[in-house]
Amino acid sequence: MDQATTTIEILVDADACPVKDEVYRVAGRRRTKVFVVANSFLQVPRDPLFERVVVPAGPDAADDWIAERSRRGTVVVTADIPLASRCVKTGADVIGPTGKPFTPDSIGMALATRNLMEELRSAGQTTSGPRPFSPKDRSAFLSALDLAIVRLMRAGFTA
Repeated sequence: MDQATTTIEILVDADACPVKDEVYRVAGRRRTKVFVVANSFLQVPRDPLFERVVVPAGPDAADDWIAERSRRGTVVVTADIPLASRCVKTGADVIGPTGKPFTPDSIGMALATRNLMEELRSAGQTTSGPRPFSPKDRSAFLSALDLAIVRLMRAGFTA
């Protein structure tokens, strides 16, 4: 493996991400490069570890940028289930903002549930939507991100 394929990177689907500060905290402690991807300007800490990527406006521009760069050794942070599916297929570690990992074993059910709920909404059914984001979710996310980085380091990747 060359340096580019052995270095851990975190790719954040940032437009509606509630855990950006937690990503910055863990990545800063672990000295891990972070790409904050959005289709509008977002503030990121002034540190060479954190890079803002502003993609053109468009329905999947941020998703495409992230999916094209995801690989084994990448941690992707997203609540977008189709994007999570694309990244899981590349071998990336994918974590939702609540700390829930998307894995090859779980992504099929997550996609099926998402599609079912979308069909119900388009048929006029009222659905409850996601539950409110909580401090417990934030804590679970911090643990999941730190664990993903530790696992990658044990597998020979470097921060």
